[in-house]
Amino acid sequence: MGWRSGGVTWQNGEPGLRWDGGRVSALAYGRLIGFRAVGERLCPGARGSVCPLRSVVAGSSTGGQCAECNRLDRLHSVAADTIADDPRPYRVYLAWFGPGMIKVGITAEERGAARLLEQGAIAFSWLGRGPLMAGRRTEEVLRHALAVPDRIPYRRKRSVRHRLPPDPDRARGIEELYRRAVEVGGWTETLERLPLEVHDHVAAFGIADLPVYDGNVSRLAPGGIVAGRLLAVAGPDLHLLDRTGRHLTLDTRLITGWQIEALPAETADMTVPLTLEDGQDQLFETPA
Repeated sequence: MGWRSGGVTWQNGEPGLRWDGGRVSALAYGRLIGFRAVGERLCPGARGSVCPLRSVVAGSSTGGQCAECNRLDRLHSVAADTIADDPRPYRVYLAWFGPGMIKVGITAEERGAARLLEQGAIAFSWLGRGPLMAGRRTEEVLRHALAVPDRIPYRRKRSVRHRLPPDPDRARGIEELYRRAVEVGGWTETLERLPLEVHDHVAAFGIADLPVYDGNVSRLAPGGIVAGRLLAVAGPDLHLLDRTGRHLTLDTRLITGWQIEALPAETADMTVPLTLEDGQDQLFETPA
């Protein structure tokens, strides 16, 4: 029997795979995972509704949505600035993803640290809380004043997880940015400043002792197999050790919309296209 997955979800600080119908499968580090992609990849829809066109989408798309459903989701996102009357409190955060990779962001207070876990933030601290638009203005002001980006590519994030600096150095990156942020004038007039408190996700992600990173799954294909031992989960990425000893990642945003069939991982090999760190692409012929 096949299921359609919605990718990784983080609940109470622990990862799981979300499936159609609301079922969630826990992702336990050390377990063997094996599955095959079946049929065509269909748009999963937007905002909890099924795609009315059941559009077929490209296997390499991390969004996994057709253009219309993607437009609908973005229209109602915090980043779109179209929900100025949202009465919920929001929090501005400082997030560290690795050496030289740090950003300012915003999330609904009721979500807690879920947004940071979803993005794969190694360490973070809250900076302030208040109304949505005050948070958005603060995010924009600090992004320019501190010269930090609003997005960091996942490829950069995942490539450094096996060689992170020790805990004190990770915390120091957040502490330094926090000090610089509070020196930027004006934002505390509309946003409540929160105290520095560094939260570290290395243990939650299971990335303390990752082997050298070898590459990632570039896309799924009909009949393509993903198999390996689950080493870690960070953001949407599954870190897997395949039967040949390679440390590979699967961005689970690539599996949304596919019908997935489980298979014995003990005897299965990767047969999906890979992009390797040596710059080579590894392609497989997969059965239809």
